[in-house]
Amino acid sequence: MSLRDWFLIITLGAIWGCSFVFNAILIREIGPLWVTSFRVGIGALGCWVFLFALRKSVPRDPRLWLQLGALGVIAYAIPFALFPLAQAHLASGIAAIINALTPMVTAVISHFWIGGEKATRTKFTGVFIGFIGAAILVSPALSSGGASQLWAVLACLGATLCYALSLNITRSFQHVEPTAFAAIALTGAALVAIPVAFVSEGVPVMTRPESWAAALAIGLLSTAFTFQIMYRILPRVGATNFATTTFIAPISALLIGVTVLNETVLPIQILGMLVIFSGLLFIDGRIRQIWRPRAA
Repeated sequence: MSLRDWFLIITLGAIWGCSFVFNAILIREIGPLWVTSFRVGIGALGCWVFLFALRKSVPRDPRLWLQLGALGVIAYAIPFALFPLAQAHLASGIAAIINALTPMVTAVISHFWIGGEKATRTKFTGVFIGFIGAAILVSPALSSGGASQLWAVLACLGATLCYALSLNITRSFQHVEPTAFAAIALTGAALVAIPVAFVSEGVPVMTRPESWAAALAIGLLSTAFTFQIMYRILPRVGATNFATTTFIAPISALLIGVTVLNETVLPIQILGMLVIFSGLLFIDGRIRQIWRPRAA
């Protein structure tokens, strides 16, 4: 890959790591359902601005709108709510580390998906190692009887399952222009998330300037802006290279969470993160690439 592509990948990973910190700021004043509503709502508006600014055509097929809207609920509305819900009991960096399990869950789902990519023995080894890392992350909650923290970890894992399912479903919509895809899917997510938030959590009240700043940042920066880069760089660099964003997001989330939000990360949780990253090396084939020259 070119230096420009590496720069974009590192930038995306860092921004997505910041989204976990934005979640932590927002849940101090509003509920998790409003966090996801602000994110998908503002993100959808940002994507529509991009769409019209770039003069891209809008799909006319009502069936396509319904399909993409439903996909938006699975890909965005549900996981974007599960992470802030979990972060009431987890540090931002830990949530980001669990998010790094997404490629592993995706590998399992893809193996059994009709027409999906079949996992190799190396990939299954990576999945196994990754879930060992997840077990290490959960161990402090299990040893201290922290049921709420354990539930939060399971919520994050549920979000990674949503991402894995949506990635496999997305293959059916490769013919849709990326900006239109993101705008319609986020709009569908917003149309579901906002009414549910009103019914469940009432009218949101945000009085702190940092909360409004976090809402705008997570909607425009972490969602609308990054989606424009993601859908354009992915065909060029490939899924394997793009997956390295999951290495970067936990690092930025940990650093900002500890320095800005005074969150605590235990040494054993750092160990869990390293084990998960080792599993990622197996899944994306880097371990095999490292061993081949030595074997030769």
